[in-house]
Amino acid sequence: MTLSRSLWITVLIFLVTWAGLLALPGSSIFNEYQLDLAYNLSDQWVFIASMIVLGIEGIRLLLKKAMSWNLLGDTVTNFITQYAFIAINYTLLATVYITGYYVVYEYFSLTKIPTNLWTVAACIVLADIVYYWEHRTEHRFGIGWATHTVHHSSPNFNMSVAYRFGPLDGFVGFFYHLPLVLMGFNPMLVFLSEAIVLMYQTFLHTELVSKLPRPIEALFNTPSHHRVHHGANKQYHDKNYGGIFIVWDRLFGTFAKEEEKVVYGITEPLNSVNPINVFFHGFYRLYKKVSRARGWRNKIGHLIMPPGWEPDDAGHYSDERSDGKVKV
Repeated sequence: MTLSRSLWITVLIFLVTWAGLLALPGSSIFNEYQLDLAYNLSDQWVFIASMIVLGIEGIRLLLKKAMSWNLLGDTVTNFITQYAFIAINYTLLATVYITGYYVVYEYFSLTKIPTNLWTVAACIVLADIVYYWEHRTEHRFGIGWATHTVHHSSPNFNMSVAYRFGPLDGFVGFFYHLPLVLMGFNPMLVFLSEAIVLMYQTFLHTELVSKLPRPIEALFNTPSHHRVHHGANKQYHDKNYGGIFIVWDRLFGTFAKEEEKVVYGITEPLNSVNPINVFFHGFYRLYKKVSRARGWRNKIGHLIMPPGWEPDDAGHYSDERSDGKVKV
């Protein structure tokens, strides 16, 4: 399916959902305190559960005699990148993020949608579509890949990889989720919906689960589908962007089934567990490309074209990649 048609279908889904919610009678049954409490409790329990799974993964590796110091170092680095991500995003962006949402909600939202079971479910589904496009953008623009490549750079695949973040991974989401606030969803509900999508994604980072029953694999994103997304294999490039639901990938033509054994990581391996190298390698590589490019057109091209894009010798745009995660 073409990109333009995919975007029009997305807009149509949003409009139909919004119209349906406006037609439904009802009032709010959840307040912001309850939404915030739901966010904090779910976040804590997801972390605890994921650490239990990580422990089981570790025991499995020990029994298979597959544990290594490099794997342990990579796991520690994953959590260091998470703390660095939190420091940047929560200290520099959280205030702007929250303020921006509430300013739009109070002064520019088209309506005020009540917060009840129907609207919570609708907001989560729409947030999942938003996540699909946010995620796809991070893979298809050089500046987006510079931060998101951190998550994909691990050659391992376990629960700790879910906590492997890049410097600006939380920045792009603000602009993509802002339409939900503009539609009239309470900002706290939007925050919660974003979080639910990401929490669901946490449990996809494992090899403990092979494949689930076909109806589940058809509708939902699963560990098998997400292993494909983390694959450096050529046939797995730019596939399975979905958060909770895999139907968006099936609908928009970005789905791939796990068949060949997945090789995790990026096309140009990082080969480092140094948290500083891991956390900033994407922007360092992008800087080198931009600095050596001739002319402003080519410099900007590295920022807005897919990762690995290079201008040809004649100065025209070329889609042949030289490095990175995704082959154009």
